[in-house]
Amino acid sequence: MGLGSFFKRGKKKEEVVEECHIDINAVECDGCEKCSIACPNNVLMLVGDVMSVRDAQVCKTCRVCVAICPNDCITVN
Repeated sequence: MGLGSFFKRGKKKEEVVEECHIDINAVECDGCEKCSIACPNNVLMLVGDVMSVRDAQVCKTCRVCVAICPNDCITVN
């Protein structure tokens, strides 16, 4: 038995990709852009007068957008 037999070989850590689901209530959203400015991952963008999700897979579910929204129109699952 050599020193290498004490280490586990061939087992790689599997990365788990969690899909984030962001809901924005378009009726309640007034387009203030506070959530898109506060988002550290640049997930949200203003389209017309309403916020929309640019890329939900980039979201790290930090929920900063939920905390800063004055109208409580964003939910992150």
